[in-house]
Amino acid sequence: MLREMTIVPIVDFMSISAYAPESGRVRIIKDLDIDVSGRDVVIVEDIVDTGLTLTYLLGEVRRRDARSVAACTLLDKAVRRIVPTPVEFVGFEIDDHYVLGYGLDYAERYRNLDRVIAGDLDALQRDPDAYVETLYSG
Repeated sequence: MLREMTIVPIVDFMSISAYAPESGRVRIIKDLDIDVSGRDVVIVEDIVDTGLTLTYLLGEVRRRDARSVAACTLLDKAVRRIVPTPVEFVGFEIDDHYVLGYGLDYAERYRNLDRVIAGDLDALQRDPDAYVETLYSG
């Protein structure tokens, strides 16, 4: 995405815990290093599912007085949305499938695939390496 931009962006990263249904909380593990007040901010996500985590992030960045805040995602699984969450820039909308590749993983596997594939979550839970031989032989 950055290679296609015609502006000079300032890039920073946050690391957050995944939304945990049992606690209802999102926790910031690594916070931004730059001050976003007065800036136009685009939050870039790999996948937006329930919308709970993104809603938290949008609120957190707005609370820090950003001039504007928008969301961008490679994959939008809107069918699973729990809270209405605006996503201004969407690469692809997908159905309710467990997806792997292009940064998305299961048990730290498959992130390095050069494509996104739908995986069988039950098969992966039984054997996290279920797709290794098929996808990496060549």
